[in-house]
Amino acid sequence: MTTTQRVSDGTFKRLTSGPFQFFIAIGACFALVGVIWLMTPRANKEMLPHADVTEGATALRLSAPYVSYAPQGLPALWRPTSSRLTGTQGKGPVSWHVGYVTPKDQYAALEQSNERPAPAFVTRMTNVDPANVRNLAGTVQVAGATWNEYYRKDKHQYSLVRQLPDVTLVVTGTAGYEELAVLAGSLQPQQGHKV
Repeated sequence: MTTTQRVSDGTFKRLTSGPFQFFIAIGACFALVGVIWLMTPRANKEMLPHADVTEGATALRLSAPYVSYAPQGLPALWRPTSSRLTGTQGKGPVSWHVGYVTPKDQYAALEQSNERPAPAFVTRMTNVDPANVRNLAGTVQVAGATWNEYYRKDKHQYSLVRQLPDVTLVVTGTAGYEELAVLAGSLQPQQGHKV
């Protein structure tokens, strides 16, 4: 059995108001925030999205009017973060973008398209004017194929470009030529394309 004792109005006011009670209320709020903060899971690493490259490559192979190329055999440290296929509804060129974080924590992307004229696609993907020879750094052999090297200094963007009769391949990003060559060397033609 509990008994209730009546407190006088003056005592009640002293217990529930004034600076001491204010600090008690603020302390209780901070304690509650602290408990929530301690219970909230946190990751110390940046969380990157993950893209399914195989699914994008299959969709491209089935819908592109050209022999498409897809990365195969990249080391596990290459983390795919984006994959986007456009033009499959018969509206415009069929293009595929795949973005990666490289083993050196740089960005590298594969861009391929049957867009015409091809130099306009190259200009957009490399952010340089291919007619301007100052932007052309040279050529390099990757897996038996010749690729043109481009570099845009102010954006720290390196690019490798290979133009085939039906498709243009651009490997580009902040990754250096060495890592871009790994991505370019992994590109394999996909059989069974739509004609």
